[in-house]
Amino acid sequence: MASDSGSASSAVVTRFAPSPTGFLHIGGARTALFNWLYARHHGGKALLRIEDTDRKRSTREAIDAILDGLEWLGLDYDETPTFQSQRAVRHAEVADTLLRHGHAYRCYATPEELEQMRAEQRAAKQPMRYDGRWRDRDPSEAPEGAPFTIRLKTPTEGETAIDDAVQGRVTVHNREIDDYVLARADGTPTYMLAVVVDDHDMGVTHVIRGDDHLNNAFRQLPIYHAMDAIEGGWSAPTYAHVPLIHGSDGAKLSKRHGALGAEAYRDQMGILPEALFNYLLRLGWGHGDREEITRDEAIALFDLDGVGKSPSRFDLKKLQNLNGHYIREADDARLATLVASRIGDNADTDLLTKAMPALKSRAKNLDELAEGARFLFASRPLEMTEKAAKLLDDDGKHRLAMVFEHLKSENDWTTEALEATTKSLAEELGLGLGKLAQPMRAALTGTTTSPGIFDVLVLLGREEALARIDAQAKPAG
Repeated sequence: MASDSGSASSAVVTRFAPSPTGFLHIGGARTALFNWLYARHHGGKALLRIEDTDRKRSTREAIDAILDGLEWLGLDYDETPTFQSQRAVRHAEVADTLLRHGHAYRCYATPEELEQMRAEQRAAKQPMRYDGRWRDRDPSEAPEGAPFTIRLKTPTEGETAIDDAVQGRVTVHNREIDDYVLARADGTPTYMLAVVVDDHDMGVTHVIRGDDHLNNAFRQLPIYHAMDAIEGGWSAPTYAHVPLIHGSDGAKLSKRHGALGAEAYRDQMGILPEALFNYLLRLGWGHGDREEITRDEAIALFDLDGVGKSPSRFDLKKLQNLNGHYIREADDARLATLVASRIGDNADTDLLTKAMPALKSRAKNLDELAEGARFLFASRPLEMTEKAAKLLDDDGKHRLAMVFEHLKSENDWTTEALEATTKSLAEELGLGLGKLAQPMRAALTGTTTSPGIFDVLVLLGREEALARIDAQAKPAG
């Protein structure tokens, strides 16, 4: 039995290796985070590799989106990114080395022959894998000048075991792994070869990735073994295959569950990066009952033994609640800047900064903050929501007229003084405070929800607040 327990190197090197065929989705962001945290926790290096060998599907736009998402989450790297497409010569060199030393061979099977082989396997309900037809044949049997691929000569007997840092010991019979292609007929390397060569050359000690790649590990190990036999120094990394993220209903994660790009959480949902960082950290990793964990605490606490073996469930409501916590903790001036960009050109960041303590107490995202702040910059006459308009019936308008008369004589425009004056009027009229506050809120904000009504009065300022009340007031006649 062959067993791979991973390298024992003390200098930890991890890598995040996205394919730039789309945005930085939530699963990729968590993989990036776990790699980054493991390297930071162990004082090692975190590297970034862009796996752009699929030239048709890889785009500059996707690369930029991935880099932007990583930067937004605060994941920095210790070297400039490696682009896999720029290393094709090195990949071909290793394929040639394997070929020359008998660990790989030329396969002259045509696409038509391979399709016929697969059709026969399907008909016989056999596993779909290459049948080794050129494994032991002399290349001279092929037509002169015929195109060929280079296939790895994988072991056919025994089994291979991996001591995975998350999954534990996993064993596969070697006969289940076929002789897969290392280099295509045009000389370009396949993903399986490029990954191994790049991980080796970058000195990667720990490969932390989704458990959908577990089968790939068993296909990649024979390359390490063959190159180690040829050159030495090709130790396999420690593997850690993390269970995938599922939706809240246990189904495979999709867009309806929240499987969006990092930029969508930022731009469309108003999530703070520290909230997503914390949420992704707790998505499949735990430390006791701790829910809220800072970046520094995460670096100090994170290790692979805290990663669970079962798929985690993505819960958008839980993320939003966590985001609300981070909004309340966030610097007011920073929030004001973020919210101003959502309101528009007329937003005053100084006023927003002043308003933040009142605005952020109940908001769960930046959009709610922006919506709650719009009344500050609204022009008269205010546009009313349907519910607000109902509060401004004749009774409401008459009460506003009395509020206006009392407040316009108020010289101390503070929340305490304004509250005392309004309460005094309510008592005088034999009304609960809400009977005055509700039409006041409608007149001042055009809505039925806002920060505390006396905070609203102070934030709008004496002149504007009185003008808005007066515009909706109807004296008794």
